[in-house]
Amino acid sequence: VQLQASGGGLVQAGGSLRLSCVTSGRTFRSYTIGWFRQAPGKEREFVAAIRRSGGNTYIADSVKGRFTISRDNAKNTGYLEMNSLKPEDTAVYYCAADDSVILSSMRYQASYEYWGRGTQVTVSS
Repeated sequence: VQLQASGGGLVQAGGSLRLSCVTSGRTFRSYTIGWFRQAPGKEREFVAAIRRSGGNTYIADSVKGRFTISRDNAKNTGYLEMNSLKPEDTAVYYCAADDSVILSSMRYQASYEYWGRGTQVTVSS
């Protein structure tokens, strides 16, 4: 499985971006999709995840109410809609996938086998 994240860029505080994660293969609908981010000098952290059916989502408290995760199984694509962006959201954002993530483990990096290259998001104040 190959993943490609895109949609990052430079945006002013309060602005919005939508990240996309396109995956290869015909089994996209069987994968849980996760988004993680890593800011300079910090460890990579969980942002959001969505189960294969799209029925279960998990959003980190730090972005709850501002970020939304979704997926389009017909397009093999996951999305992270980011609104009301803050300078502290500046990071490289990564998408990840796995077909055996249990509900209670969606926020853990070790739950995901497949990772894409990150996309840079920079929020200016």
